[in-house]
Amino acid sequence: MYNYLPSIGAVFIGAILVFAFRSFNQKNLKLLLAFSGAFLLAITIFDLLPEVFENNTHAKRTGVWIMIGILLQKILEYFSKGAEHGHIHLDKETHRIPKLLFISLGLHALLEGFPIHHTDGILMGVIIHKIPVAMILTTFLLNTKLKRYIIIIALVFFALMTPLGTFIAENFAIAQNYYKEITALVIGIFLHVSTTILFESSEGHKFNITKLLIILIATGAAYLI
Repeated sequence: MYNYLPSIGAVFIGAILVFAFRSFNQKNLKLLLAFSGAFLLAITIFDLLPEVFENNTHAKRTGVWIMIGILLQKILEYFSKGAEHGHIHLDKETHRIPKLLFISLGLHALLEGFPIHHTDGILMGVIIHKIPVAMILTTFLLNTKLKRYIIIIALVFFALMTPLGTFIAENFAIAQNYYKEITALVIGIFLHVSTTILFESSEGHKFNITKLLIILIATGAAYLI
């Protein structure tokens, strides 16, 4: 349960913040996203990359799986419209759950749950990543024509996907037999999401000392975990 509850809680923390306050300073939200992106990137480099390449006699094959993960995330973002890194561009007048959005987010969340039970740092990285994503997703859903109970069901679905991935990794032999390949896939996903968060949101490519400090703090925190 230790591996399951925090990732569920992260989604509901983000959702509750939006339900309670409804609007947020966009500059502060971007800084929170920058922190989450830097932390996720650093944890991936400090923890996951050494794990998959340690005593690895098939390093090039592992690299292929990382590239597949990067390309898979690019495909998922075509359907999710970039919700994983802070953007949702869908019809706000909709009365229906955007199925492709939730299938894409669900698959992303499912896969990121696989390496959690191996490393506490990855669990922390996923938690920090999920809070702003949940805030952005909840804000979008509340601005649609969807009924409140449907929004809550959608958020519960999203919250349960990461612990489902962790459960599969812990209890199914096939997931354990291909753990390094799946983890390499997740590394590719994390690399794509985190670098997109960090590098696409620089307005006019201007130097931002606050954002730089946030990135340095996140990197230092990830190293110390």
